[in-house]
Amino acid sequence: MPSLDGGDAASRREEIRVYFHATFDRYESLFKTLRSDESYYKKPISLRHPLIFYLGHTATFFTNKLLLAGLIKERINPRLESMFAVGVDEMSWDDLNTVHYEWPSVEEVRSYRNSVRETVDRLIRETPLTLPIGWDNPWWTIVMGIEHELIHLETSSVLIRQHEIQYIQPHPEWEPCRTSGTAPQNRVINVPAGIVQLGKSKKDPLYGWDNEYGRHVSEVPTFEASCYLVSNQEFLPFVLEGGYTVESYWEEEGSSWLGHVQASHPTFWIKKGSDWSLRLMTEEVPMQWDWPVEVNYHEAKAFCNWKAASSGQPVRLPTEDEWYRLYEVAGLSEVPRSAPASANIHLDHFASSCPVTEFSQGDFYDVVGNVWQWTETPTYPFEGFEVHADYDDFTTPTFDERHNLIKGGSWISCGNETLKTARYAFRRHFLQHAGFRYVIAKMPAAQQGSHYETDKLLSEYAEFHYGDSYFGVPNFPAALAKIAIAAMGNKPSHRALDLGCASGRATFELAKLFDHVTGIDFSARFIGQGVQLAEQGILRYTLVDEGELVFYKERSLSGLDLDRVKDRVEFFQGDACNLKLLFSGYDLILAANLIDRLYEPAKFLTVIHERLNLGGLLMITSPYTWLKEHTKRESWIGGFKRDGESFGTLDGLKEILGKHFRLVQGPEEVPFVIRETRHKFQHTLSEVTVWERVI
Repeated sequence: MPSLDGGDAASRREEIRVYFHATFDRYESLFKTLRSDESYYKKPISLRHPLIFYLGHTATFFTNKLLLAGLIKERINPRLESMFAVGVDEMSWDDLNTVHYEWPSVEEVRSYRNSVRETVDRLIRETPLTLPIGWDNPWWTIVMGIEHELIHLETSSVLIRQHEIQYIQPHPEWEPCRTSGTAPQNRVINVPAGIVQLGKSKKDPLYGWDNEYGRHVSEVPTFEASCYLVSNQEFLPFVLEGGYTVESYWEEEGSSWLGHVQASHPTFWIKKGSDWSLRLMTEEVPMQWDWPVEVNYHEAKAFCNWKAASSGQPVRLPTEDEWYRLYEVAGLSEVPRSAPASANIHLDHFASSCPVTEFSQGDFYDVVGNVWQWTETPTYPFEGFEVHADYDDFTTPTFDERHNLIKGGSWISCGNETLKTARYAFRRHFLQHAGFRYVIAKMPAAQQGSHYETDKLLSEYAEFHYGDSYFGVPNFPAALAKIAIAAMGNKPSHRALDLGCASGRATFELAKLFDHVTGIDFSARFIGQGVQLAEQGILRYTLVDEGELVFYKERSLSGLDLDRVKDRVEFFQGDACNLKLLFSGYDLILAANLIDRLYEPAKFLTVIHERLNLGGLLMITSPYTWLKEHTKRESWIGGFKRDGESFGTLDGLKEILGKHFRLVQGPEEVPFVIRETRHKFQHTLSEVTVWERVI
């Protein structure tokens, strides 16, 4: 894997060129294991396309991404590039893809690949290169295409392994391990508590995918982990004792999968009479009992539940954080550039798994390599996660709490997949060259949030409160809080109420001055965003770009310099016209863009003084947009003719509030902008008045 940082540009250019051709060659050599052209058109499994698709897909990916990066101006073969562009991700086990494609010939696809190879080679030779190659450099997209090819080198090898054996043939470039012996008796080893700090820097000299960047820090309590990966031998008692038939061992999703597929043993195990065989990528061999068992997440989790039930110990899969602790205590480092890896990885040793006793790494074996290891952790974004513009759907579709992370790499993992920072996730029913090790831990597996708010209105308000400023208009809730804080002067500033707080930005901003701030809104959905920020420090949401296109945003309290005040705020759902008695004794009440959305604004204004301390301030802001769907016409407090003269909302405020308040500031107009799409915004003026309670 080439470094992308400074140095000699000419040598770096040639290094990337060699990397590209080596990857392209290796991927094409994988398809030499197909016995005939017919092998390309028979689906290995019903949930995926036939292999002809994958032969063309990685080349199409290059074309599509090079167009996005502006490195090429036109397509190479529009028909094939349309056919091979989408449909890669595996579906749910009960989905059926009935779409019929008129697939091109193998010869045509190979010819297309040759054209793409020539195009990429020319770009590598001729495109100006300035080091380092960063995220926004068009060369990054070239490396992206190479790394994408390596991902499909692995996933396509799994499909070949799932293909009927009659369509596959051994090949000398894909020679498996030929050693096997007695499986070891597994044992657990104590892993001391420690802190893991994850997240790749944009200055890292090696290529990374979007989900690897950002920041995550976690304290990992002590736990015990199995010395070896679970071997076929260790998994056998679970099979023989009917583990696939005992519902209590299976999680709800796993039980549904099991009921659909009717499995009774791992997919790559083959029962022949009383004997077992093992399916490798290109052949069937007698069962290799000391090799790691290869299963999906559901099977690995069921085994852990079975072991927990039989041992009485809290057995489960490791979390991603715990795997990193294993990596650290094993004293591991990256695959060396000039020597074979000390692990069954990178195709440095075999085109298959090997005995679990082959590669020791500290006190453990196969922390890295041999097979991927399932974790308990559904993939999630680190703090500071960003989507790369040229591949905006690499990770984001997996933020659904249905894709679990796998760690450590397998025998065929190359390039980025071999790095400590690699983060790949698959649906839990998915088969990869993946097995597992188990841990014994008192603490349950901690789960990180991966949810992105997709509701259009909630996302718009998240952006309105915490997002970017548009057209030079300052953030509205923050601007209001600044006005309110200035108006307080030397008055007592113990407690404030943000009434109609929506997503809660002003609540946090007021806490810069006040000891305690309460945010109340009629909508629990809105205050949920404030609660999430107070509890987790991060808010993630999607914004509509145009039509069905969206992009992903993240905001954190720390990034807004509000993390220091999160312990001073609390949020409640409530009705401004019927507040509970406990919401009293405030030094400031902010009612932002509220009164023209109340069903009885006069009732609210008549009694609001009861919630304020004497000398306290009431700050009202509103664009005075009276609408009958929010407030009955007879309940408006302004915006109409009275006694033949115009009677504005400010007139109504003076009339109602004058009994207990005096106007001390305003009116002044404060603008705000709400973004709907990339090309559509609402620009509004809100009138601000500040009232002091005098009676």
